[in-house]
Amino acid sequence: MEERDRSGDPVLITEAAPSYDDELAARKRKYMFTMGMRFPCLILAGIFYQTWWLALALLVLSIPLPWVAVLIANDRPPRKSEEANRYQREHRKIEAAPEPAIEPHQVIDVDAPADGQGTDRPAGG
Repeated sequence: MEERDRSGDPVLITEAAPSYDDELAARKRKYMFTMGMRFPCLILAGIFYQTWWLALALLVLSIPLPWVAVLIANDRPPRKSEEANRYQREHRKIEAAPEPAIEPHQVIDVDAPADGQGTDRPAGG
């Protein structure tokens, strides 16, 4: 018999999504990191003010960072696309197609009599 891992860590046996608290903590870390990048960009822009194009690039980079941080923090992971196991009924025809050797189905047409007798209309109308 093999020796089992006795470290005390639970073994994940399902494909369940992480808990809401774990997911929220991960999104908070992403937000803090992205917002934390804005301050160094502004400091570096001040340091490199003599190289105007580099300072301008760092300033332009720091402008959308709050917006990007909010988008990343509010974005939840996509749902897993799981194929549901559904019952598939067998499609059957109502009636089998006629075979070429058998005559086609007889169609019965009822023609109204020429004198108007036999109709459901009241007389004189």
